[in-house]
Amino acid sequence: MFLKNSRYYGLPTVIAHDRSGDEVVAVKLRRLPAVVGDPFTVQGHDRLDVICDLQYGDATRYWHIADANTEFEADELVRVAGRVIAVPKS
Repeated sequence: MFLKNSRYYGLPTVIAHDRSGDEVVAVKLRRLPAVVGDPFTVQGHDRLDVICDLQYGDATRYWHIADANTEFEADELVRVAGRVIAVPKS
């Protein structure tokens, strides 16, 4: 259902119902682990995928930084220049 490098890969799922009553498969809520990261000040041109490629050699690992900063929408992390975010070492 999810790619192996997804934050949702391998998580348990549940059956839920949408507003119309149709069954949908959903990922169970997961607790975010406490993650320590190096401070990084966002510049106006920064993109999370580029930061991840430089840090991890994999641009798709942006969710590691989102989790470390408990941000639901990863793009919010780099939307405002001057914001200091945590970038985990691994």
